Amino acid sequence: MRISHEAIYQALYVEGRGALKRELVACLRTGRALRVPRARSRQKAWAHVTPEVLISERPAEADDRAVPGHWEGDLLMGAQRSHVATLVERHSRYLLLVRLPARDSLAVTRALARRVRTLPASLRQSLTWDRGTELAAHTAFTVATDVQVYFCDPRSPWQRGSNENTNGLLRQYLSRRTDLSTYSQAQLNVIARQLNTRPRKTLGYHTPAEVLAACVAPTA
Repeated sequence: MRISHEAIYQALYVEGRGALKRELVACLRTGRALRVPRARSRQKAWAHVTPEVLISERPAEADDRAVPGHWEGDLLMGAQRSHVATLVERHSRYLLLVRLPARDSLAVTRALARRVRTLPASLRQSLTWDRGTELAAHTAFTVATDVQVYFCDPRSPWQRGSNENTNGLLRQYLSRRTDLSTYSQAQLNVIARQLNTRPRKTLGYHTPAEVLAACVAPTA
C-alpha cells in the first residue's frame, strides 16, 4: 500500500475541523494552523499562465538561439526579502540587471518595461519566465514593450538555463545575505558590465558584449 505525503499532512490537521491545537501550532516552523494542499495553492497562483503563453508556444527561433532578442528572466533574492530582476539574452548571454522598488506584479512589470524599452527593436522578441506571480501582469508588459511573455513548465528551471547559470555567477557579487535594495541602478549596471565583458566558454571565449554587438551592428 502507498499513501501520499499530502494525506499524511491532512491527517495531522484533524483537530478543530482541520486546525491544529494552539500548543501544536507553536511547534511548527511556519506557525500555520491550517494547511492548504500544494496542488490547490499552485492552481490559484498559476492563474496567469494561460495556454497561449506556455513555453510550448514560443517561436522555434528562440529555441535554437540563432536569432537574438529572446530573453530569459527571473528574480534574484537577497536579505530582507529584497529582489533584483535579471534578464539574460539567449543568443549572446548578455545580462541586464533591473532594480526593483517592490516585488509585486505591478512594480516588477513597470520596472522591466522601462528597461526593455531602451533596447533596439531587434532585441525585443520574447521573454521567458518561470511561473512566479511577480509577472502576473504580463499582458501590460507586452502592451508596453511589444515583447511576448512565455512561461516555463512547472519545476523546469532548465528551460531558463542561461538565466539560471548567470544567476549563479551573480552570487559572486550579490550575496543572499545582502539587502539588494541598497544597490542603485548604476551599481547594478557596473556588475552587469563586468559579467558582460567576461569571456565565456560557451561563446568560444568571446564575451557576451562582443557577441551582442556583432548581432546589433549590421542592423544599426
